[in-house]
Amino acid sequence: MPSAIIKAIVAATLSLQIFASAKATAAPGTIEIVAIGASNTLGFGVMPGNTYPARLEALLRDKGFNARVTNSGVLFDNTGGMLRRLDASVPDGTRLVILQPGGNDLRFGGSKEQRAANIAAMVRRLHARHIKVIVFDPAIPARYYQWDGIHITSEGHAMFAASLLPQVISAIGR
Repeated sequence: MPSAIIKAIVAATLSLQIFASAKATAAPGTIEIVAIGASNTLGFGVMPGNTYPARLEALLRDKGFNARVTNSGVLFDNTGGMLRRLDASVPDGTRLVILQPGGNDLRFGGSKEQRAANIAAMVRRLHARHIKVIVFDPAIPARYYQWDGIHITSEGHAMFAASLLPQVISAIGR
């Protein structure tokens, strides 16, 4: 896919995500959580209600938490893009960020060192804003991949949400 098309898709997706985040306001007392990442956070290839952020929100509500998990996944993004859009994607009042850096850095010619530096910079920036961070970078069993070997299935999203639940509850407390 030509670079200009990829950039246009990323820009359009980011614009829609920022618009949606700006319009959504939580009820007082709502625990604000943002999931930031690329296409697997966004939920490429699965229905919106089956993404791990949506499933995690449902699991938290089932446990009695008044939580909202905002999906800030962007198609084709890498950690450099996540770092650049971090402040726009994570509004004031956010208590926790789930950072799922994905594999696009290495897939699109980046280095492990730059990926690690970007992740560290995001964590520092969020901590400076008094926002807790979970870096979620799991090894994904092959059975959870879609046909392309890159994006996870609905079952993979359910597995992500279930594995994140105890970490999130620990981070947000009661």
